[in-house]
Amino acid sequence: MTAAAILGPEGARLGADEAAFFRDADPWGFILFARNVETPDQLRRLTHDLRAALGRDAPILIDQEGGRVQRMRPPHWRAYLPALDQMARASDPLRAQWLRHRLIAAELHEVGIDVNCAPLADLVEPQTHHILRNRLYGDTVDGVVAAARIAAEGLLAGGVLPVLKHIPGYGRARVDSHKALPRVAVGLDALRARDFAPFAALSDMAMGMTAHIVFEAVDPERPATTSPAAMRMIREEIGFDGLIMTDDLSMEALSGGIGERARASIAAGCDVVLHCNGERAEMADVIAACGAMGAEATRRAEVALAQRRAPELADIEALRDELGALTGEDA
Repeated sequence: MTAAAILGPEGARLGADEAAFFRDADPWGFILFARNVETPDQLRRLTHDLRAALGRDAPILIDQEGGRVQRMRPPHWRAYLPALDQMARASDPLRAQWLRHRLIAAELHEVGIDVNCAPLADLVEPQTHHILRNRLYGDTVDGVVAAARIAAEGLLAGGVLPVLKHIPGYGRARVDSHKALPRVAVGLDALRARDFAPFAALSDMAMGMTAHIVFEAVDPERPATTSPAAMRMIREEIGFDGLIMTDDLSMEALSGGIGERARASIAAGCDVVLHCNGERAEMADVIAACGAMGAEATRRAEVALAQRRAPELADIEALRDELGALTGEDA
């Protein structure tokens, strides 16, 4: 039975021992980081070997937003502006947003990566932590929804599945959830009007990622990832019926051992848990704690993976030139 987990391999090559571990663990998919990335040829071998270890066409994810969060970098791959900077600089921001994600998709597809953890629908707020701010698309609900929608369309056109993040909204965070747990003491009406609204408008997307953040009006004790009340609100009020994965379980916003975090996330209502650091002992704890994917999680996963398709034909060099012209950058 497929485990309700996405795991990160240790390095740039898959050894026999790690391959055997993954074969036995049978995670739903994998996620790659900079430690896994060297060259296009190496990356193609790694994605092939990961799928071969499971004996199926498992999804392989990456965070390739552009800007600071970009695991594949020059000289082999293009460097993109931070998203907020591109939105401000581009003469046609939405066209540039589509081009950016169509080009990212081309780079990912070429090396066997078929899921990108983007777009972001968090809103820029006065207090948004600097670790997140310039990764975002704007400060209005309508503007962010339009930018996130067209980003997802660009990825899908390039044969890559998008993951909407960070549900139900991370823009009010004053601290970095990699280091501490953000808390938001804002009433439900204000949250519905801003934080939750972009995700409700994008609730038809097939995959999403949680935010490790406490909304005191929803659950004063637990972050959304491990909160049954928050997950129920995401499903019933926001209306998101796609596959929900956690943000990285290793982030310090979460408390308890890694297995406890995995167990609590699944119990709250997440479909799969995301473990990123490649630590074998932690991965074993995650697999033991999360169990097999349930029937609803399996259904949602099947719906998401059914969107995989070959990239639409495109003149990639022309698209690069067009993006450069719109943003004032060299292609």
